[in-house]
Amino acid sequence: MTDEPELFLLEKRLGRRYARQRLGIEKDHEAQVFGQGINFFHIENLPIGQAAIRAVLMATGLYWRGLRNAAKVQIRRNPIHVPQLHKAFDGFTILQISDLHADLSEAAMARVAELVRHLRYDMCVLTGDYRGQTWGPYKPSLDLMEPVCAALTGPVYGVLGNHDTVLMVPRLEAMGVTMLLNEAAIVERDGQRIHLAGIDDAHFYRVDNIEKAAESIPNEEFSILVTHTPEIYRQAAHADFDLLLSGHTHGGQICLPGGHPITLSAVLPRKFGAGPWRHHNMIGYTAVGAGSSVVPVRFNCPPEITLHELRCSNEGQ
Repeated sequence: MTDEPELFLLEKRLGRRYARQRLGIEKDHEAQVFGQGINFFHIENLPIGQAAIRAVLMATGLYWRGLRNAAKVQIRRNPIHVPQLHKAFDGFTILQISDLHADLSEAAMARVAELVRHLRYDMCVLTGDYRGQTWGPYKPSLDLMEPVCAALTGPVYGVLGNHDTVLMVPRLEAMGVTMLLNEAAIVERDGQRIHLAGIDDAHFYRVDNIEKAAESIPNEEFSILVTHTPEIYRQAAHADFDLLLSGHTHGGQICLPGGHPITLSAVLPRKFGAGPWRHHNMIGYTAVGAGSSVVPVRFNCPPEITLHELRCSNEGQ
């Protein structure tokens, strides 16, 4: 049941019509295993599937090793060489934190909070999936995110993922995160600007609207799309975005030696499943995430937070 104060705040933030429409879509489809979203089967919505994976790992003796791996969040640095970037933004650094799944990954959350306290960056983006489950209580996840958000500095922007309810928005914004729900923001430096657009969940609830998010962005100015899933890479490239930052895939989370994912739970080319990539003229990056989904383990796919540094050159591209 929706708490009335939360619904009031959500309607005030989004407008009554959109808030209730968005909540209605959630209620129609939450926990649906087959047929909803971009891909057909959603193991994250199948409790028996989670139990089966955990049982297999326990039986093979790998579970505890995977649990330790999942807590060892690393800092990954990603230089992005952009010829069309104005020199005022040369060296502009974006911290990306993705797929926290906070209530499944408490040790990872403590590690993230400690890491970000010592980092320098100009802007932070949170690319979705703050809750462990895809339905049910969300306040425990937000409680565990409090120390992470308190450790962040500068402007912080976020989008929702397929595990998140729109009811999280008021409290996330109270914690200092500007949520972008098919909306855009402008970042200025020395009289120049870049545009940051964020879309609502495109993977499961399919409530993304790139056209609305991009409608105020001039074609000639540098633009970034923040999205939970990279599966909308074609639409983003055709909408003339210069850079796409995403997560969702976890890089596979349970990978073969060499980092080869067994599955990505996403409909896209495998080369877009983790790290940097390019589609037409758009540069992309898919973060493997700081937390873990379904079961809190990782193999051959270390969790990460990512520092993207924009550079005014075509070196390395």
